[in-house]
This record gives sequence, structure tokens and C-alpha cells, in this order.
Amino acid sequence: ADEFANKVAKYFKSKGFQKGDCVALLLENRPEYPCIWIGLAKIGVVTSLINTNLVSDPLLHSLKVCKCKAVIFGSNNGEAIRNIMPNLTSLKLYQFNEETKESKKILPGCQDLRTELDNVTSKPLEKESHLGIKDPLVYIYTSGTTGLPKAAVITNVRFMFMAMAVYCLARLNTKDIVYNPLPLYHTAGGMLGVGQTLLKGITLAIRKKFSASNYWKDCAKHNCTVAQYVGEICRYVLAAPQNQPVEHNVRAIFGNGLRPQIWSEFVKKFNIRHVFEVYGATEGISNMINIDNTVGCVGFVPRYCRWAYPVTLIKCDEATGEPIRNKKGHCIECDVNEAGLIIGKINPKKGVFNFKGYSDEKATEKKILQNVFRDGDMYFNSGDILYGDEFGNFFFKDRTGDTFRWKGENVSTSEIEAVISNIVHLNDAVVFGVEVNLTHYNSDA
Repeated sequence: ADEFANKVAKYFKSKGFQKGDCVALLLENRPEYPCIWIGLAKIGVVTSLINTNLVSDPLLHSLKVCKCKAVIFGSNNGEAIRNIMPNLTSLKLYQFNEETKESKKILPGCQDLRTELDNVTSKPLEKESHLGIKDPLVYIYTSGTTGLPKAAVITNVRFMFMAMAVYCLARLNTKDIVYNPLPLYHTAGGMLGVGQTLLKGITLAIRKKFSASNYWKDCAKHNCTVAQYVGEICRYVLAAPQNQPVEHNVRAIFGNGLRPQIWSEFVKKFNIRHVFEVYGATEGISNMINIDNTVGCVGFVPRYCRWAYPVTLIKCDEATGEPIRNKKGHCIECDVNEAGLIIGKINPKKGVFNFKGYSDEKATEKKILQNVFRDGDMYFNSGDILYGDEFGNFFFKDRTGDTFRWKGENVSTSEIEAVISNIVHLNDAVVFGVEVNLTHYNSDA
């Protein structure tokens, strides 16, 4: 992996890329994926991890918002790039054919990156770019809950802190084999999953595309002891037809979004001993984890430890998420079991609590609450409504903003409204999420 990363670093350095530049990566799940952004990081280049489902305007927006100077894309995503090529005249294009045995045609004006790398030495760089812990490592896009995707800045310290927090609190060990069918362009798969391999040497079994019917078969085949999930995956796996129980060695699962309604049924049916439910936003600083199997709990922070890990709930208008303030203009902390907006204190002097936000400064400012409990303090606004019990367990209630969940993604209703209006020439449209019966899901979608 390091030798491949060295090739990437040397090649792009020879092409004039340097510290502070941004290169977009549009590639399906595969071992080379993290190796490419590691190689770029060796020369200080920040990689923008692009959602492979994006096409047209959302894809073009994602490339522009980070001021990308180049795009590395897989041949399987070639059609999406071809369709926006007229708008990419200022970007360098590098096509990476996924399969070495298949000779896929290189798009006009693109470099054949796999062939180019074959001609580069894998020896270490004489001098790698110096990166501080607060320097950006990659951009990971939010799912666009309030419109088009926003690029969240993932610093070196943030990547390490989140991955190591899961390693320690979920009690993983270096002999584990983790099953990761999640997309590597998102935080769960690309940080929490890949981070276990990069920082602790844990073996990772990745899958190109999630399949509900093959979830436990894959775990058994690769002798996995830990598996990753997002809530939608658990629903699909639970609903998938099982002719007979699959014998597996998975003792624990970690992820986010396992709904209380199916929690007990899921762990009982598949014999899971530990569920480490994680709460947090890609860009947020109020992340938590459930460490003791409390059903429905999304995170645990003892009330007596809030000084060390300052996350709290404040009273708000549940319809809009707007904080309610007292006569002095300060926010009001929630009582036990009272629903409120979860926020995390920003401390620019500490890397873990420093909110880097997004590549867009205006979008970053909108997520910061000022003068919360005293004049001059700052907190990250999660936009989520939670409630907490007397022990320090937090439970998810709702998300503010116009959004719904579909196949592991937060989908912006306003973005869908715009697409529908443009296609059928409506003056206005309204989109809202509805509950879908489990039996209607395509388990391998």
C-alpha cells in the first residue's frame, strides 16, 4: 500500500501539484482508493472524496466548491465525467481503469493513470510535505440536507481522533477482521473503517457495493469478527430472505442509525453480542458512542464528564431548530429527558474541538452559535434534536431541516424539488419523505 502511495505521490509531484492543491477522487470501493489519497497527502495535496452516485449539476458543484485542480475518476464513472466535460476545461483529468485485465477506452483529453503509475518507481520520496495535525487531509461531503453537498474539512487530528475513538471504545484489537460494505467516500466507511487499517493494522474486508443477501455470507467467507453498518443497511439485512441462518464469527457491529424499532430483533436474529452505535456529523464536534448496548442509545457522556467533553442539549423550537434564549440572550440547557438541540463547544486551541467546518466559509459560519451560555463562547450547531437521561445516555429524536433518509444518504428535499421543477417545468413543487414498508425494499439496491 505504501509503495503504491509513493507512486501516486511522485507522479503528481512531477506534474506540478503541491501542498494546498485539491484533487477530486471519483472511484468505487477498492483497495487503491485510500492509497491514492494517502499518496496525495504525502505531497500535501488534499483529496476531495466525491460521491459516486452524483451526476450532472451536483457532481459539477462538488468539483467546484473545493476548487479542484484535477479529477481522478474510475472508468465505471466515465460516463458521468463525459457528460460534464464541457465545464471541466480548466481541470486535468486522470482516468483510473478499475480492472487491469480489461482494456477500457480512455476518454479524450484524459491521462491513463494506471498505466502512468506503472512507469513510476515505488521508492519513498526524498522529502515528504510537512503536515501539521490541524492541516486538512481530505474533504468529505455532507449528504446535502439543506441543498447541494457541502465539503467538510477533515484534518489529520480529526481523522486520527475519530478512528481511534472507535478502536478504543468499541474494544477492537489488531487480530480483528472488519467487514466494511460502506462507501469509502463517506465518514463511516472511509474514516471509521479505513482508519482501523491505517492506524492499527486491522484487516479490512471491503465490498464494491452493499448487498443485503450477501452481508452475512461475506462476513463468514472472510472470517470477520466485527462488521460496520448504517441504519438502512440493518433494515435491508433484516428484511432480506434467509433460507437458513448463516454461521458467522461477528461478535460486534459499529455504525450509526440502528433504529430502536428493529434493534432488539436484529441482534437476536443474527446473534450479535455488542452494538456500538455512533452518533455524529462528518464536520461536527459533538460525536459520541454507545458503549454498553443500551437499546436506542446513540451515545454516552456521563453528566459529570461534560467539562472534559462539552456536549449539551439546549431548548429550541422543535419545528425550526432555532435556539430559545433567555432575557440575557443566552441559551437554556435542557432538563433530564427533555428534547433539545445538541451542540458541542468550539475551542480553537484544541485540535479535537476546533471546528474547521466546510470549504465554504459562509456555510461554516451558519453552523456556529455565538454567545450560547456566556458572551464570546461558540458552539457547533448539529441541527439534531436529541434527549438525554439521568445517566448520560443520549437518544435521537429528530433532525431539523427538510431532509429524508434513503439508501444510507441524507437527501435534501429542496434539491429534489429543484430537479423535478426543471424536468416537468413546474413553478413550484413540494417533496417530503414517507415511510416505506420493509417488504418493498430491493435488498441488493
